[in-house]
Amino acid sequence: MANSAQALKRAKQAEKNRQLNMAARTRLRTKIKRVVYSAEEGNVETTAAAYKEAVPYIDSAVNKGLIHRNKAARLKSRLNARIVKLQQA
Repeated sequence: MANSAQALKRAKQAEKNRQLNMAARTRLRTKIKRVVYSAEEGNVETTAAAYKEAVPYIDSAVNKGLIHRNKAARLKSRLNARIVKLQQA
């Protein structure tokens, strides 16, 4: 455990930030799964709506440092590719 007041405060802050990061990461994964699952069902409208809802969460995760910007671009590209594939079918 922390031996000084400063170390105790840092430990508390680290735990609080860990909890916030876990919650944000969980929300991000849920939004991504909603796009994937609706795409698997084959509904173009709900997939597009889920994608539009997921994009701000992906961008927010980049700004918070949860994921790298290249990963965010890759996620958005792959999710959008699912929508395009549905529209063509």
